Amino acid sequence: MVVILKKNADAGKIRALLQQIDTLGVQTNYSEGTQTTVIGLIGDTSRVDMDTLLANEAVEDVKRITEPYKAANRRFHPEDTVVAVGDVRVGAGTFNVIAGPCSIESEEQLTTVARAVKESGAKLLRGGAFKPRTSPYSFQGLENEGLRLLLAAGKAVGLPVVTEIMGESQLDDFADVDVIQVGARNMQNFRLLKELGRCRKPILLKRGLSATIEEFLMSAEYIMAGGNPNVILCERGIRTFETMVRNNLDISAVPLLKRQSHLPVIVDPSHAAGMAWMVEPLSRAAIAAGADGLMIEVHNNPKAALCDGAQSLDPEEFGRLMASVTSRVAFEGRRM
Repeated sequence: MVVILKKNADAGKIRALLQQIDTLGVQTNYSEGTQTTVIGLIGDTSRVDMDTLLANEAVEDVKRITEPYKAANRRFHPEDTVVAVGDVRVGAGTFNVIAGPCSIESEEQLTTVARAVKESGAKLLRGGAFKPRTSPYSFQGLENEGLRLLLAAGKAVGLPVVTEIMGESQLDDFADVDVIQVGARNMQNFRLLKELGRCRKPILLKRGLSATIEEFLMSAEYIMAGGNPNVILCERGIRTFETMVRNNLDISAVPLLKRQSHLPVIVDPSHAAGMAWMVEPLSRAAIAAGADGLMIEVHNNPKAALCDGAQSLDPEEFGRLMASVTSRVAFEGRRM
């Protein structure tokens, strides 16, 4: 249930209303925007009398919400959420590009890529230290050594870092990571999501390989229900019957997520198709659909990459992509 307050409602009456709602045995989520202020009621609202709330002088309207996700719901929070990552702002008209290697392989590789993506305009550095692979015999990443290299590279070039966590036991190791990524395979790792809800770090949540939009938003809800509002949604393609691409980029998910939720939405075109030549056209599609950013895989030598080389751009290709992205974002009147 959502209680919409009148503009310029008396602060004392709002406090009294909040106290009244507290006696009903439901939790409240107070969201004050520039145009609208709402109180979200979370819990069993079946016994809440809408007419009683409407009679309050501070209340403009009361609406019931049928969707199971509440904190992530735009009706609870009408204005776009902006997630702060240091000086970088993700969402609400600002377009950001996250770039770096799928897997950290060496200090030289990561340093080369970090410098290149920074020069081309990326605002965050990504790199996989721990790699969830389908085969147990595939390269699993450099793990803690990779994490150390990523933090050092990010500091050297002046970019916040993004990397994927495998489980809740690793949270202490991720203390200095700027954005914790939850990969597609962990989207419904509910114990991990609950633990991430107890921290205040930005969380980049990727959509599961076969997840519906509602399931995706319910995973975001797990994090937000724990008290962490700093969630960035990432559409990375889903598994369908098509076999000519690695995944199918569900471009319709971008406007749908932005209609249903106030959270920023970015797109990963690298994983979406699994082919480097498709990254640029899919990036253009993401911009046109209203995405708040991109996550791009970049490797200094894709042909020799230990992981996902086929979908990685080299630094020169990434530079050309960024030139194209910059012009298209500017054409739409957005900022980078």
